[in-house]
Amino acid sequence: MQTTTEKIATIKENGYDIDFSRVFENAFENYKKIALISGIAILLFTLFILFVAFGLIAVFVGFSAISENIESINPENFSGVTILIYVLIVGLVAGLASPFTAGIFKMAHCADSGTEFSLGTVFDYYSSPYFNQLFIATSLIALISTGITSLFESFGIRFLGVILTYTISFFTFLVIPLIIFGNLKVAEAIKGSFIIVSKQFFILLGLLIVAVIMAMLGLIGFCIGIFFTIPFIYSMYYAIYKDSIGFDDEVEVQINS
Repeated sequence: MQTTTEKIATIKENGYDIDFSRVFENAFENYKKIALISGIAILLFTLFILFVAFGLIAVFVGFSAISENIESINPENFSGVTILIYVLIVGLVAGLASPFTAGIFKMAHCADSGTEFSLGTVFDYYSSPYFNQLFIATSLIALISTGITSLFESFGIRFLGVILTYTISFFTFLVIPLIIFGNLKVAEAIKGSFIIVSKQFFILLGLLIVAVIMAMLGLIGFCIGIFFTIPFIYSMYYAIYKDSIGFDDEVEVQINS
């Protein structure tokens, strides 16, 4: 049986086939199984992050100072040092959040394979050997993306920075699955994600656009619904990974252990 690295090499050489309707159907069926628990997890995690963020603001800056200078909180007004600190903070937060995202992928895999999972599943990778790889890969991508956006914003051309950031995010959306399911290192996972995405660019772009639209339906009515529709995006990521790379027996044992 081919390893993930060998599969990616084959894809690089010969490409691969992916069916839009099949992947969408698999993503939707998987989403129905994880929507409630993963939605609760995302809601609680978001509230925790906001609580910590506002707590740090209160301690180091003060809410009054923020409210008085809210208009100045714009990368166009940042100094070089401030931009650097901002980029580093975003990279750190992204890195620390990556094991949580990996946990949602694990939850999706458990649901797909009929294995029991719980709310605690989303935190499994914080104590996993994969933590370092997840942290480094996600922090690196966030640093590059945020750095590019901040740089262009500082020159008053925010639109171009946003486009480049979304492009990087699109080409690297399979990095976390490649690390936890494919057992790849940071450089291999990033390179592998670029290869897989580039070989079916338009189909994958269409699938992710549909996934985002589906997720945005959560904003209809009570906006809190977004927390329970966002998991559809991760379910789509999972379905794409499954259809393009798949899993071997060794990975199954690692995930379910």
